[in-house]
Amino acid sequence: MDIKERSTMTEFWKEHSRQATVEEMMLDSHAQELTQHELPEILSLLPSLSGQRVLELGAGIGRYTSHLLTQASHVTAVDFMESFVEKNRQDNSHYSNASFLQADVTKLDFPKNSFDIIFSNWLLMYLSDEELTSLTERMLGWLSPGGYLFFRESCNYQSGDFKRTFNPTHYRSSAHYSHLMTTTLREESEGAEKQVFGFDIVLNKTVQTYIKMKKNQNQVCWLLEKVGRDTACQEGFRTFQQFLDNQQYTRKGILRYEKMFGAGYVSTGGLSTTKEFVDLLNLNPGMKVLDVGCGIGGGNFYMAKAFGVEVLGLDLSANMVDIAIERAMEEKLPSVHFEVADATKREFPEASFDVVYSRDTILHIDDKLALFKRFHSWLKPGGQVLISDYCCGEKPWTPQFQEYVKQRGYVLYTPPQYGKFLQQAGFSNVRAEDRTAQFTEVIQTELERAAAMKDEFIKEFSEEDYLAIVNGWSDKLKRCKTGDQRWGLFHATRN
Repeated sequence: MDIKERSTMTEFWKEHSRQATVEEMMLDSHAQELTQHELPEILSLLPSLSGQRVLELGAGIGRYTSHLLTQASHVTAVDFMESFVEKNRQDNSHYSNASFLQADVTKLDFPKNSFDIIFSNWLLMYLSDEELTSLTERMLGWLSPGGYLFFRESCNYQSGDFKRTFNPTHYRSSAHYSHLMTTTLREESEGAEKQVFGFDIVLNKTVQTYIKMKKNQNQVCWLLEKVGRDTACQEGFRTFQQFLDNQQYTRKGILRYEKMFGAGYVSTGGLSTTKEFVDLLNLNPGMKVLDVGCGIGGGNFYMAKAFGVEVLGLDLSANMVDIAIERAMEEKLPSVHFEVADATKREFPEASFDVVYSRDTILHIDDKLALFKRFHSWLKPGGQVLISDYCCGEKPWTPQFQEYVKQRGYVLYTPPQYGKFLQQAGFSNVRAEDRTAQFTEVIQTELERAAAMKDEFIKEFSEEDYLAIVNGWSDKLKRCKTGDQRWGLFHATRN
């Protein structure tokens, strides 16, 4: 940001900081009511603050500072406007673990590994892309390895109802933020050794308070983790999520899958297998279901409508979740929510759900035992896990299957091995069924349907897309025939 832009930003906040009130902070006349609901929602998404060194950027008058101070070992609260910093200091300086700093974040710096968590609420949207990239690199340096960055921004357009004579805000898309934050890298040296760090997305979701109170989907938050980055990532992408969204699950690729599986579905059998498998769960109204790898939400909408359950859908593919949220707006089901999240890192309190449900997703995850242990802890006593997933036959595999698994980034096990992981994770009444015969039957049916709608498919997509899908489905049949590819259904309970 040049001197003129910085001056404009200063003038903007001078205009909106005269009284240092929460209404000015949020640029919204309903700030008090929004805060009452929003603040606990945001705080619930943070990792444990106990014993952590926290940096709060854009702390304002301290709307969150006092809450951070009650749990963290130390909080450094930073803001651009002196009036906000003074108000925060007045209200919170009685805490012995607080520091207050008036500073411009574009010029701010701290020693390496100074903090465990960085928290920011409505700050990054006031920075240019260049400034945001620079700040992201510096934040990677300030955080200790394994540390977290939480931030929340207004995306796409203005949310607050305050009139503004001018507005220097950058209303980026959620995807733009995710791309900028996860593609920025920092190289650190430890003696002769060099290591590259970047941010992985733990979660990315809309703020539910704004949806409920203002029907606004554009308040979005992220939790990112500082991780060591392998510069030779899969297919040249820096993160696995980027690989998914740019390779297997492009928007067009997802919609092609949906055309084959049926409206709302991107997993084998679409609605028919969903009905069959969900019936095993004996769902009742008010139950809470976690869908890991929710795709575009068809199964979530079915469960909510048919059984009156609450469903939270997680998927690592931002493209999947974007489509799911679009469909949720059409469905108008307040009991269904979606978020971009990494199930291997996302945290929930113990006994949060009645059911953990997953369809053809865990094939991407390396340490399945660790994931199943997480599922076990998230379930209430008596809760159920239901999973369908791609599996494999006994090795050795054919060279063609080995190449397929490598190209897709899959980690596959035989159905009995899969069942043993569930037992080792603490589940009881484990049913591990080889459903490959059903899988091949469904694929054959889907191929017949594809042939019947060939002209329609080509008109909607292209002949190249049609052939890619048909050949892909035919290859699945061949892999099943050789015994390399299997399909499993797994059902278990937590005691």
